[in-house]
Amino acid sequence: MASSKNVFLGIDAGTQSLKLLAYDGDSKQILHVCAAPLELISDEDGTREQLAEWWLDALRQCMSELPADIKSRVRGIGVSGQQHGFVPLNQQGEVIAPVKLWCDTSTIAECEEITARFGGAERCIDAVGNPILPGYTAPKVVWLKNNKPEVYAELAHIVLPHDYLNFHLTGEIFTEHGDASGTGYLNILRQEYDREMLSAMDPERDLLPLLPPFVEANATTPLSAEAAQAYGLPSDVMVSSGGGDNMMAAFGTGSVAPGVLTMSLGTSGTLFAYSGKPAIDPQGDLAAFCSSSGGWLPLLCTMNCTVATEITRNALGKSIPECEELLAQSQAGAGGVTSLPFYNGERVPNLPHAEASLHGVTASNATPANLYRAAMEGATFTLRRGLDAFARAGQEFTAIRLTGGGAKSPHWRQMVADVFNLPVEVPAQQEGAAFGAALQALWACSDDNTSSVQLSEHIALDENLGCQPQADSASAYQTHYQNYLELLSQQYPSVQ
Repeated sequence: MASSKNVFLGIDAGTQSLKLLAYDGDSKQILHVCAAPLELISDEDGTREQLAEWWLDALRQCMSELPADIKSRVRGIGVSGQQHGFVPLNQQGEVIAPVKLWCDTSTIAECEEITARFGGAERCIDAVGNPILPGYTAPKVVWLKNNKPEVYAELAHIVLPHDYLNFHLTGEIFTEHGDASGTGYLNILRQEYDREMLSAMDPERDLLPLLPPFVEANATTPLSAEAAQAYGLPSDVMVSSGGGDNMMAAFGTGSVAPGVLTMSLGTSGTLFAYSGKPAIDPQGDLAAFCSSSGGWLPLLCTMNCTVATEITRNALGKSIPECEELLAQSQAGAGGVTSLPFYNGERVPNLPHAEASLHGVTASNATPANLYRAAMEGATFTLRRGLDAFARAGQEFTAIRLTGGGAKSPHWRQMVADVFNLPVEVPAQQEGAAFGAALQALWACSDDNTSSVQLSEHIALDENLGCQPQADSASAYQTHYQNYLELLSQQYPSVQ
């Protein structure tokens, strides 16, 4: 069994690193994981960019660390990429500008320009399922047009980060509906590019020919001979359609069937769940995305999750274990200290210019324990608003599957259970999107790939890490959450 050729590689190009994972579909074991760090270009105007060549350098480094005996058994590769990024290519397939990322907020003016031309935010939601927000791809394209017209004139292909890595591996340009639904110009109801939205982006140029064609979620494309030789992989390896990091994380946590709500506590915080039909929040807080397994994946993304706890931890000069001790010393509500943790502005609620702030601080409650708990509670409360958005879209859940770096904290796991008043489950495999990308490749390469539900046999839960809501804390958090909402609306009246 160990020598069978049933190993699948998952590649995840995130904001902070590129990760490579090897999974044995027969033994159901992760054989190898490695990562290479990525830099970030930042500016005070909200610019957050990377160079696409950094991803390729990181991929080469990770592939060089993959043992030869594992390489010889690879059957398929799946690629996960950070959503919403804009990789501009010329006719020769060369990258012609830095890649604006999901966390880039320098495109506020372009969002307003597109929205006004299309007829307003409500019409955007009605027509394509989502408003045009700074994180999405559409305003990034218009930003290039407005700020670098000479580069925009060369633009021949508009691709997403995971599309670009697939192009590097196969020599083919294509995309799938999951990642494409985070662009702003995909009509998620019809699952096709929206010509009117493309016209709102550029009334003078037809952008449709610049967009990659779609492949099905279970499609595969051969690894190019050049990539196989460069990475020492078998010549018959297939590359699956891949998808955005949240869509791949859905594979890794089992959110490929209704009823499973996944929460990721990473740099950004996300909530998502599979739906067999479009799930649209009339207030626009819930992104009406498609899944990368067929169907839809309504999702909420906040921009300040572990960002808030890490900034606070560093300010306090504490280690992570020391901060866990602080949480043990504090109570729900942080002694009256409330944090609005908008260090990077915020996407949901849509507050790109917001700044972080502390409220209710007094001489008696300004302790390290309360300050750290308030940061964690603020990030969790912001995500809790997402449960209300899912309810508006007609979805209910019986448990939360927790993943991401924050899920390593036992106090944060319990806080999520109490704030959401739902049981928390933790997948045994905590490699997130990279593991999910490998599972998508396994599914796409299988003889029967009509339904992704079969992947449930590869999803195990760690019974030792799960937790139930504690009645007293859950009751207290209902009050603290309402206080948070009132403070949020006082500080930002535009927030409903």
